[in-house]
Amino acid sequence: MLPSQDECRRMLAGLVGPVREAGALIMEIHARGVVSRDKPDGSPVTEADEAAERVLLAALADVAPGITVISEENAASHALSPPACFFLVDPVDGTREFLRPDGNGAFTVNIGLVIEGAPVMGIVLAPAHDRLFCGLVGDGASEIAAGKARDIAVRPVPGSGPVAVASRSHRDEETDHWLAAHGIAETISTGSSMKFCLVAAGEADVYPRFGPTMEWDTAAGDAVLRAAGGRMITPDGAPYLYGKPDYRSTAFIACGGFMPSN
Repeated sequence: MLPSQDECRRMLAGLVGPVREAGALIMEIHARGVVSRDKPDGSPVTEADEAAERVLLAALADVAPGITVISEENAASHALSPPACFFLVDPVDGTREFLRPDGNGAFTVNIGLVIEGAPVMGIVLAPAHDRLFCGLVGDGASEIAAGKARDIAVRPVPGSGPVAVASRSHRDEETDHWLAAHGIAETISTGSSMKFCLVAAGEADVYPRFGPTMEWDTAAGDAVLRAAGGRMITPDGAPYLYGKPDYRSTAFIACGGFMPSN
């Protein structure tokens, strides 16, 4: 049986504390210096990824014991077939940003709940900036920053024109062509799932992505965006669904007030 809206609210409330705990661990490790190693796929992993994942998986086992969890650092979970309801977890999204010496803090902790192919609940924490975003489709989205909570929603496109967010580490030529084709001149460059959250919070209008990602990179931020009134679509305008082979994402456009014409 799929979780009800009330059950989703309960899970969301029960996971905020563990996400903050994971964020505190990450910042402790970041402060004393980070050493990474390469995983078999060539992507970096650190002690922070593994410590945060332990906290998150334990919390999910307690809060939602009957729901499958697909987590980036649990390679065995990647072989599981996607059920009708599952969590996608990325304990440190933006590991490359986490490792950057300039320390702009563009990394996040992510938990997203997918039901029948669509993210419906998400928590995203940017621990270096003390910004926590939560969303539940049907209930709305919110941000807690510096101890203050506020509701967030996507904005109408400003009269000065739409603002896009783009990857700091993975921006590519196809993204530049898409932006030019849609007359978007202003962009904000940042890392991790913060890009979704900036659109959800009305600080930008669209996030196009053509480079490779995994579903655990996007589900939590996507859920926050959808809860805030945004949409996720494929480049040809179709609804964007989860549970793809190997949980590997395809190209997408995360839309706030800006909807591309195809």
